[in-house]
Amino acid sequence: MRAVRLLAAVTALALLGGCAEDAADPPVGGNGIGGELTVFAAASLTESFTRIGRDFEATHEGVKVTFSFAGSSALATQINQGAPADVFASAAPAPMATVTEAGNGDGEPVTFVRNQLVIAVPEGNPDRVTGLSDLTRPGAKVALCAEQVPCGAAARTVLNAAGVALTPVTLEQDVKAALSKVRLGEVDAALVYRTDARAADADVDGVEFPESAGAINDYPILVLKEARNATTARAFVEYVRSDTGQAVLTEAGFQAP
Repeated sequence: MRAVRLLAAVTALALLGGCAEDAADPPVGGNGIGGELTVFAAASLTESFTRIGRDFEATHEGVKVTFSFAGSSALATQINQGAPADVFASAAPAPMATVTEAGNGDGEPVTFVRNQLVIAVPEGNPDRVTGLSDLTRPGAKVALCAEQVPCGAAARTVLNAAGVALTPVTLEQDVKAALSKVRLGEVDAALVYRTDARAADADVDGVEFPESAGAINDYPILVLKEARNATTARAFVEYVRSDTGQAVLTEAGFQAP
């Protein structure tokens, strides 16, 4: 009887352990896709990647996608300092290069979309801004991204190409922060991506200007070397590049690579 009771206890503990393991780990499909996925992505991808993440979860049972959105340069620094992530999507090749040159990429980055700057102004364009030169009017308050951020580097390129000397009242660490200055009425205009102006079209208008064609940003995406869920990470990258993922990005205003 003592042996029987001991066997029953061991069996119960094994069952409990199995239940605990099942509770901790979401189900993984026969193709190995499942579990938690962490994606570091440029701030300008917030709306479109959030939607793509939901769609990806719906398509793959047991997957949970968590995003960290910020300036690409800041995300690259975090990755190189050991922050846990499976996928990196950058708003320009330069921040991605800092990750791959540090040996933290798995394979080669692939460009999946492109983006272009516009001038974001309050809804209705009360100051009748039509181009970059209007941003130099006396008293005009303009927000830019800091130059180490892709949207800031692009802004500096187009301003130099146009020969426009502009002194911003603030330099922000990502494009969403620059856009928020317009939405809150703290500045009269900001140079932001077309996609961000479109996402905020209830509050701002996006003024197109020809010089922006000279500074179109390529967006690369990459599975990271230390990815804890590499199979699902690769599936996510494929989904972003699929017709379904590209349709979401195109609707948001991104351009095909």
